[in-house]
Amino acid sequence: MIDLRLLREDPELIRASQRLRGESTELVDSLLRADEERRAATQRFEALRAEQRSIGKQVAKASGDERAALLARTKDLSQEVKAAEAANNEADQALRAAHLAVPNVVQGAPPGGEDDFIVLRTVGDLPEIEKPLDHLEIGEALRAIDTERGAKVSGSRFYFLTGVGALLQLGMLQLAIQQAVEHGFTPTITPTLVRPEAMEGTGYLGAHASEVYHLPADDLYLVGTSEVALAAYHSNEIIDLSNGPARFAGWSSCYRREAGSHGKDVRGILRVHQFDKVEMYSFCKPEDATEEHQRLLAMEEEMLAKVEIPYRVIDVAAGDLGTSAVRKFDCEAWVPSQSRYREVTSTSNTTTFQARRLNVRYRDEDGKPQTAATLNGTLATTRWLIPILENHQLPDGSVRVPKALQPFLGGREILEPSR
Repeated sequence: MIDLRLLREDPELIRASQRLRGESTELVDSLLRADEERRAATQRFEALRAEQRSIGKQVAKASGDERAALLARTKDLSQEVKAAEAANNEADQALRAAHLAVPNVVQGAPPGGEDDFIVLRTVGDLPEIEKPLDHLEIGEALRAIDTERGAKVSGSRFYFLTGVGALLQLGMLQLAIQQAVEHGFTPTITPTLVRPEAMEGTGYLGAHASEVYHLPADDLYLVGTSEVALAAYHSNEIIDLSNGPARFAGWSSCYRREAGSHGKDVRGILRVHQFDKVEMYSFCKPEDATEEHQRLLAMEEEMLAKVEIPYRVIDVAAGDLGTSAVRKFDCEAWVPSQSRYREVTSTSNTTTFQARRLNVRYRDEDGKPQTAATLNGTLATTRWLIPILENHQLPDGSVRVPKALQPFLGGREILEPSR
């Protein structure tokens, strides 16, 4: 959630951010009203409580008519305090609801919607493939991907990775973990079921609630990214950032309902309900967040170079940012069968938005607790198999294995289709 002090000092800044996102400024006005009403309710409750305590002390010293008057006032005050406390609690709840509804304040992102991104750079040469097969044709020939049996067992948008397909994914994710460890990240295998406060704390129960799987009997949510569990890992804690950011690399299965994507990217494994991912997550001081964002982006580009696929880096427009992000960079890999770039990584700076919701703090130089900043970024995921298979395909249907992945496939340099 945003800093209420910023809202009080510069509400127009928050309204401008909402306009950049293409969202209603009424949410800002509602939050301002809720903040004012909560402060007024708190002041009344505290004033009545103070009067109640003062009269309590006076009664002990009073006598006669004065004592009777004080006792009568005490009786009236008791009801007033009870009503004021209820009003204060109600105002607190209204403020929290209004607070949760306002997205983070955009910082530096270009204006516009999904198609208004800015290309920052393009890396790598596009392969010359006369008639490229798509990843599913290649995967089926290699007996690496089986969507037919995935649908039979679990329904549409499910799949099996078998044989070299499983080895490719495991190798890619292990390569990502190795790189993360080399850069000082703590490798972490995270829970994939989380409590509502973890999901809400990361901003996934607002505009993105329709994407989330919920288990009502247990009131638990299946995560769409290990970001959720990693963000909540230090909830309600004061962490040590005196030696720099605390960095984690979380490996987990991820689940997304893909609500609203009916008929979109239904072929293959581009848009699926379940996949695996290694996600980077950093806790840092707010003043270090911009630099840390560039660090995560560099990590993603390093991994893409290792699997030898051409890509571009885009600065995502404000209207396409998630609730928590103030700025996001995507890496999009070239997909030969589609003659276009498709997203394979995202890294977002969420500043203090998630940490404020989850109460993650650190101590400043004066020892005073301050809200931490958080950032996240994809280091490898199942979707990467698409550009890996397609960009490294050979005319006879075989696939060249990127050198960095060869050790994970028994040293094989070429994957040959089953005859």
